[in-house]
Amino acid sequence: MTAAPDHRPTFASISLTERLDEAMPVLLIPLLVLLGFFAIGVPSSWLTLTVSGLAMGMMIFIMASGLTLVFGLMDVINFGHGAFVSVGAFVGVSVLIALGEWTGTASLLLNMSAVFLAVAAAMAATGVMGWGFERIIVKPVYGAHLKQILVTVGGLIVIEQLIHVVWGPDEIFINRPETLKGAITFAGAAMEKYRLMAVGIGLALFIAMRMVLRRTKIGLIVRAGVENGPMVEALGYRLRLVFVGVFIAGSALAGLGGVMWGLYQEVITAGMGEKMMVLVFIVAIIGGLGSVEGAFIGALLVGLLQNYVAFLEPKLALVSNIALMTAILMWRPQGMMPVVKAK
Repeated sequence: MTAAPDHRPTFASISLTERLDEAMPVLLIPLLVLLGFFAIGVPSSWLTLTVSGLAMGMMIFIMASGLTLVFGLMDVINFGHGAFVSVGAFVGVSVLIALGEWTGTASLLLNMSAVFLAVAAAMAATGVMGWGFERIIVKPVYGAHLKQILVTVGGLIVIEQLIHVVWGPDEIFINRPETLKGAITFAGAAMEKYRLMAVGIGLALFIAMRMVLRRTKIGLIVRAGVENGPMVEALGYRLRLVFVGVFIAGSALAGLGGVMWGLYQEVITAGMGEKMMVLVFIVAIIGGLGSVEGAFIGALLVGLLQNYVAFLEPKLALVSNIALMTAILMWRPQGMMPVVKAK
């Protein structure tokens, strides 16, 4: 008598190498921090550079998060994204200048209220501008990448010239609110208050975006639209409205990033967004198409690497991020954590 066949489900075992390869994008951050510690050698300098790198990375993530969602969901190469950064910076700084009495006092409440109003104005202005930009410039060229590049670059140039018309051609120097000036000393390291705040805002935004994308219905629709847009439309969802909403949200986030970057540099120019687009696109590419988590990891890697290299060998800082992107794409051609296949 033969024994009955075993019908118990079998699961393919995942090797340690596969597990490590899957977790490697996340492990790159502590690995880079550890390498930076040994390369710099002075704990106080390393801590100062690490906080500065994290702050820089968080601000780049804020600007890149909207772009990577638009890139993944809508298959739109939007070089005009930098214009939203510049406009957000100018609108936000204009509000801060108008509220000079609030920012010039040592009251934390008044300082934070002024910053909140500046950020709200910048996000509202760039959100509305993003809606118009999508309808007038981007909508006619869906599916045509070369035309997208041409018209969005043209839109960027036009908006930069409009900034010159409204705010003038000169760069504007600004002062941070009183309570955000100076630094906190910890373990011999000087950590700027504003950079610590930037780290907190960036981390909070990442957690909020991740919760929305993973725990809400609209987030489910966005994620499904990134992976298979036609199927989402076949289920009866108006993906076109989702496209517009994501574009508006991405533009508003660029405005937020512009305000924060302007306060970080303490000077704003009409071309600041165009210059930031290099780092923003590097982050979007190495993170993976449509991946917020990938953009977050990529932005932190870019910020940390640039600060470490600039301290150790300033001449190499200009090419460090290009080298990082090249290495990542040689390792994972679709980026570290792609949501969709390359189109």
